[in-house]
Amino acid sequence: MQLNPEQEKAVRAVQGRILVLAGAGSGKTRVIIQRILYMVAELKIDPSSILGLTFTNKAAKEMQSRLKKELGKRAEKVLLTTFHSFCVRILRQEIHHLGYTKQFSLYDEKDMQRLLKVLAREFVDEKTESLTAFVREVLEVRMKNQEESNDPRIAQVLARLHSALRTYNAVDFDHLLTVTCELFEQYPAVLKKYQDQFRYISIDEYQDTNPVQFRLAELLAKDNLFVVGDDDQSIYGFRGAQMQNILRFTKDQMIKMEQNYRSIPSILEAANHVIRENQHRYAKQLWCDKKNTSKVSIFHAPTDEAEAKAVVERLLGLVTNRGFAFEEIAILYRSNILARTIENALLSAAYWHEGNLVKGIPYEIFGGLSLAERAEIKDLSAYLKVLLNPLDQESWIRIINVPRRGISDQTLEKVTKKARSTKTPLYHILENPHEVEIPEKAKRSIATFLTLLDETREALKTPPYAITIRQFLEQISYKKAIEEDVKSEKMRRFKWENVENFLGKLEEFEKEFPDAPLEDFVSSCSLTRMPHRRQLDENTVKLMTFHGAKGLEFRACFLVSLVEGVVPHEKNPDIEEERRLFHVGITRAREYLCLSMPQKRKKFGKEVASNPSQFLFSIPKSCLQVESFQR
Repeated sequence: MQLNPEQEKAVRAVQGRILVLAGAGSGKTRVIIQRILYMVAELKIDPSSILGLTFTNKAAKEMQSRLKKELGKRAEKVLLTTFHSFCVRILRQEIHHLGYTKQFSLYDEKDMQRLLKVLAREFVDEKTESLTAFVREVLEVRMKNQEESNDPRIAQVLARLHSALRTYNAVDFDHLLTVTCELFEQYPAVLKKYQDQFRYISIDEYQDTNPVQFRLAELLAKDNLFVVGDDDQSIYGFRGAQMQNILRFTKDQMIKMEQNYRSIPSILEAANHVIRENQHRYAKQLWCDKKNTSKVSIFHAPTDEAEAKAVVERLLGLVTNRGFAFEEIAILYRSNILARTIENALLSAAYWHEGNLVKGIPYEIFGGLSLAERAEIKDLSAYLKVLLNPLDQESWIRIINVPRRGISDQTLEKVTKKARSTKTPLYHILENPHEVEIPEKAKRSIATFLTLLDETREALKTPPYAITIRQFLEQISYKKAIEEDVKSEKMRRFKWENVENFLGKLEEFEKEFPDAPLEDFVSSCSLTRMPHRRQLDENTVKLMTFHGAKGLEFRACFLVSLVEGVVPHEKNPDIEEERRLFHVGITRAREYLCLSMPQKRKKFGKEVASNPSQFLFSIPKSCLQVESFQR
């Protein structure tokens, strides 16, 4: 497929600060890839001087794969990565300037919550105030990088947190970028090194950048910064994203890509009329050259149960009468709580398949617990972190008695209390347990455990790592512990399969990166939500939130529960962001779009009356097919 004029213009825009406004379905990924090809193949630019930053590992890998097909080995020199992975890459090389070692641990949100509860406990009277709520407030202030807070205790806790992270040689996931910015600002020579290396920087989904990502990009980009995004798809304000970054981007050139290659005209017309109500945006008009005259379906059901049944009836009609596959269909909603009614309707539906009456439509809900969040994987990750970074206190606390090795909660409380009171790393206290009044049996257990860790740490200096970790798990009887602790045979198998999956990932990593240190694998685990073993391309109907559908497309989409209080959501005061979110939902559909709402719905167990979403009144009747909920 040839590039259209605006895509061509974007591909050839190499020098200076370029803003590309890429509407939904306008082929932005193709443009990013073609631009790199143009730079390397035609302009003979050194591929190692090109840096592409995006928000998801999936997007980065997809672009790298497509680039490799065209450039071969030269594609490996182009760095296409996420903001967080890029910062880990920098910090593994340069963090010693800030007083850490390159074996630093990465803390996730739960690690931070546990650490903050320890640090904040003396500031909270738990008889009158919730420690969990206070910790949540501290994290919120820190996430927004606020200099001051109305509560003076927060500044004190944050100061202690900063000190504790340095003591434990740890950086938390949410502050990887902040630490990298501090590094660049405090050490100009380090910044210049990377400015000279990456002379051509591109950023995808620029509308989703937060203040720290904006700051990092402005620090790194010396001359040439190419940003691609769509202000009409800025929907992550709750994560700290600031749409103002794209609206106020200082640019030498702006290119609008408005031709849509995904949706039929009526869907685009609906999307255009909804989003044009927003005041803070660049004017754009999505269009396509498809001749399909189908309209957007819309219906009003008496209850949410009736709405769900009507959606399922239409869904089955698409499958049986129009040849749609289940996997080509998505049901989208504003909040996960709305999925249950849809699930019940899917489970109770009956349909004919190959001459047999089948009950239950296969479906899949996106947004469940990831493999990396499961207890056994958190255990393995903590073990690896302790083996690489003995100063990592949070990981020590997680695994010191997993599996049980005679170290009681009371013993753990005494050694951690000693570590806090003397401001000594927990590892050093464990090395000298005679300084703490704990049972002799516990001292022997700790000594035996430390010896095993030292032996394993020595073995991990050289690959193969997976074999060493398997031997270690055998030595600590981890599989036996699962068998003893978990009652269900099915759950025991499931947990051990997860362990095997994790070890399999490590083996794959060793084959793909034979010279990479183990630290890189641990970092990749912290930066990636490891997928379930189940394939996501099964022939199932997809259920997900509007947020979860961002970046995806489906042949048919049902947008449900489009009522006031839900769309727009009553808890989000930013009406323009809610309208953008609805716009994102609409533009996921290629051929068929159905909008629906109930007159009454269940809320906290009670049936309440509901009104159609105000956003629906922006859509012209000319592109709508109004239907009865019963067919």
